[in-house]
Amino acid sequence: MRIFKTSLFLSLILAACQPQEKPELEVYQSSASGDRLKKINAVAGQADFQIHLDSTQHFQRIEGFGGAITESSAHLIQALPADQRQALLAAYFSDSASAYNLARLHINSCDFSLSSYAYVAEGDATLSSFDLAPDRDDIIPTAQQALALADGDLRFFASPWTAPPWMKDNKHWYGGKLLPKYYDLWAQYFVKYAQAYADEGLPIWGFTIENEPLGNDANWESMHFSPEEMAQFIKGHLAPTLKAAGLESQLFIYDQNRGKELEEWADHLLSDSSLLPEIYGTAVHWYTSTYKWFPESLQHTHKLAPKKQIWNTEACVDAEVPHWQDDAWYWKKEATDWGYTWAPESDKPDHPKYVPVYRYARDIIGCLNNEVSAWVDWNIVLDRQGGPNHASNWCVAPVIVDTTSAQIYYTPLYDALRHFSHFIKAGAYKIQAESNLPEGVHFTAVRNPDGSLALVVLNTTNQELNIELKLENQHLGLTAIAPSALQTLVVPVKGKA
Repeated sequence: MRIFKTSLFLSLILAACQPQEKPELEVYQSSASGDRLKKINAVAGQADFQIHLDSTQHFQRIEGFGGAITESSAHLIQALPADQRQALLAAYFSDSASAYNLARLHINSCDFSLSSYAYVAEGDATLSSFDLAPDRDDIIPTAQQALALADGDLRFFASPWTAPPWMKDNKHWYGGKLLPKYYDLWAQYFVKYAQAYADEGLPIWGFTIENEPLGNDANWESMHFSPEEMAQFIKGHLAPTLKAAGLESQLFIYDQNRGKELEEWADHLLSDSSLLPEIYGTAVHWYTSTYKWFPESLQHTHKLAPKKQIWNTEACVDAEVPHWQDDAWYWKKEATDWGYTWAPESDKPDHPKYVPVYRYARDIIGCLNNEVSAWVDWNIVLDRQGGPNHASNWCVAPVIVDTTSAQIYYTPLYDALRHFSHFIKAGAYKIQAESNLPEGVHFTAVRNPDGSLALVVLNTTNQELNIELKLENQHLGLTAIAPSALQTLVVPVKGKA
């Protein structure tokens, strides 16, 4: 763990005491009124509210931010002219833009694929037919270009939605369970995948064991595990098979929604002392509610295994067709999710209409404030229908493309994510932040590896708020955040402003 050196403490304190030496507070704002990551000036005068930072109290290490390179996303990206393809990927993976350093891939097909597929022939119990052919036209070249734009600083992790149907009890892509007699073969499948991707210059850093092991009502690719079955598969099959192949891939359990199910799985898996050495952490999603981030279940999971990380590995505006070239919609309380229509009546209060930008920013802030180390979005790109999706499970991505007209629309969700991913660096530590701000204002703060501080504030109220920023009670500056706005404030290291 990096220690905040005494010399840096002194420099920050002196900067606060001597205005002529104080580092300039950098402020970037996106708002419902039209600001899009606009650099604005810090303000003078009196503040109605304060945020107090204490960098001596730090919490989890931040691993980074990212999104998923699905076949749907990659197919659309590869269909663009070369210059637009380069610009779009740079907008995500270049250090001067969103600076994504994490990318999720899928093993075999998922709903955001053009069709259902596996990498082996029907019934091939030797895996001798294993071939990444379905990924070669779109996913692999997109991932290679992303890695190059990130200057090699991009960690890939992969998730299966399903094993090939012939390995399952229901012989179908959707639903069912992996037959125990194929546990070893399925573990070898992971090895084949990692080795084949490495041969393409794309090392697979880690795996989640199964995307949504509780299932999705068999609406698209899925495969069910119980906590006991997942533990058995990891300990008795996947972990030893990876090690025997000389692979050091990191493993994540669960990979589904926060809430009571997360707590139940965490209770079972994170109390297993023989499992803990084999896993890196717990993967979670956000689909249990459109406004809750479930701090209790995140804290419960952390306390069970404080040395293991929690990553959010999927989130999106689901069950919606994208709104094309309509920035205002993303700031309005008009979006609905799957639960608005299909959740049981008892759960519908957790699924009201919501503001898409608010949901993203509030969730990331809530996660970072509750021990989550990485936050990964779902599809990086979709089309104007919210696909392609062979199961008609339309969703919204931060970037929407029209390949017919070769147009790209960077929605306000792209800006919202960039408020975090560009300014919060991998290796940062979450630090203590307290305030007297009113309800409806959310914030989080980190100390970056270079010693700079980054603070993200979401104002969901209809009032402009004047806020004073303090570090260990030393004045750093004032900002005025607009109504319905998101701000990132950066306190540079002295001499690096």
